[in-house]
Amino acid sequence: MNTKISSDPLLIGIDVGTTNIKALIFDPRGHEIARAQAKTPTHHPQPEWAYYKPDELWETACGVLKKAVVQIDNPANITGIATASIGETGIPIDKRGNPTGHAIAWFDQRTRPQCEQLRKTFDRDELFSLTGLPLQPISGLCKILWIREHQPEAFARTATWLNTADYIAFRLSGIPATDYSLASRTLAFDLHRRQWANDLLSELSLSPNLFAPLCAAGTDLGPILPDIARETGLPQHTRICVGGHDHICGALAVGVTEPGTMLNSLGTAEALCLPISQPLTDPQIGRQNFTIGAHVAPDQYYFLGGLFTSGASIEWFRSLFGEGADYNTLISEASESPPGSLGVGFLPHLRFTNPPHAEAIARGTFIGLTPDANRGTLFRAILEGLSLEMRLMIEASKSHPGVPETKNIVAIGGGIRNQLLMEIKATVLNQPIALAEMDEATALGAAVLAGLGTGVYTDIANALHTLDIPMHTVHPIPEQVAHYNTIYNRVHKQIYPSVQDLHHQIDQIQMTTVR
Repeated sequence: MNTKISSDPLLIGIDVGTTNIKALIFDPRGHEIARAQAKTPTHHPQPEWAYYKPDELWETACGVLKKAVVQIDNPANITGIATASIGETGIPIDKRGNPTGHAIAWFDQRTRPQCEQLRKTFDRDELFSLTGLPLQPISGLCKILWIREHQPEAFARTATWLNTADYIAFRLSGIPATDYSLASRTLAFDLHRRQWANDLLSELSLSPNLFAPLCAAGTDLGPILPDIARETGLPQHTRICVGGHDHICGALAVGVTEPGTMLNSLGTAEALCLPISQPLTDPQIGRQNFTIGAHVAPDQYYFLGGLFTSGASIEWFRSLFGEGADYNTLISEASESPPGSLGVGFLPHLRFTNPPHAEAIARGTFIGLTPDANRGTLFRAILEGLSLEMRLMIEASKSHPGVPETKNIVAIGGGIRNQLLMEIKATVLNQPIALAEMDEATALGAAVLAGLGTGVYTDIANALHTLDIPMHTVHPIPEQVAHYNTIYNRVHKQIYPSVQDLHHQIDQIQMTTVR
């Protein structure tokens, strides 16, 4: 880390992710000065349930802030902070700002009945046209309905629903607010009017006042609270700014703010994000599980598809079969397996189906196993399955009017450190992929928003001109392209239709025997 004393202003980006909470300090050119991180404290009380304790989220975020600040010699230069976070997790707070309950994790599936209630009450295509979201159990609105039904006393005390990044900013500044990108993940936001969907909420007997005031990402909320400044070592002049949705903040950091370039953001979940100039309302987009949302860039939107268990599939395999092996060992073993993984295929639907499929019921699948398959074979099959699933999603996205042609792909996130994965992905797509040579673009995007809010940058164009983010390109392996084309067309595209009904049967059996 560079700890040289400088007069340049410093910006902090906090990234509250599914797996880790991070705080990074950057100079105006996007060079990392310091970082600290800790595991996101997650509780799993039963299958398909997961939650966070709000105080634990805050204590972890506060802790990594403090650890990052003590690494630098010039904390007085810290100008602003903004937070990027997971999208569908909210923290309910009372009038005094105290949490009234747990924060249900974005991937928690307890809310299926509430999703079904909405399906019976509203036309799903009209909901998509209004909010840009397909009807899914993970939405913030489904979580609110679950709390009202199962924790009525807590719901009665709830004054405000804050998205995760909003909650961290609230604890830092005392001001409740949310940006349009995170509002887009609630199923309660009118994407066209850029306001809370009053009529929808009224039909559900919910007040729009339950949600935080809306404002643009990068809005200056005010100075850090004095007691938090003392606790973290931050200067009292530090300004707290509104952040945004993690994948979209990452898009900002690498300049994916206008149509023509696709972002591939690789984390615990993976996202394909294509900037668009206006919301798309074709109902087939929602039926295929794609989403439309507001970008953190002013007056811009995005078309997004998610691989919900991308990095999660890799981590699941490592924790279950790694026997203490690190990722480099697994990658080395996978490299020794030939393209096609000896006929083993993997469907990465461990929690949810991915676009263009839109089933709430999902199961992961290995196929083609033989005694010849070893640990490296299976690990390579996972990497190939993720890459083939990405191709399926990209090809489906091209069928929708209004989705712009993609000329370039830029990849960010921890997954880009896996060179084998990126080579397989480029080969499966038969397209070069530009990799940002920094693995914390999400935190940098949040820091850029802080820079916009504090005047370090005059606007996004100035910020992108100032940032110095090296890139390198991974190219397809020509001799493997035809082989992967065959696997994609003759095998991978057929896996889900072949097992869909079987997975429904398994789910019904589990529902009657496990719970």
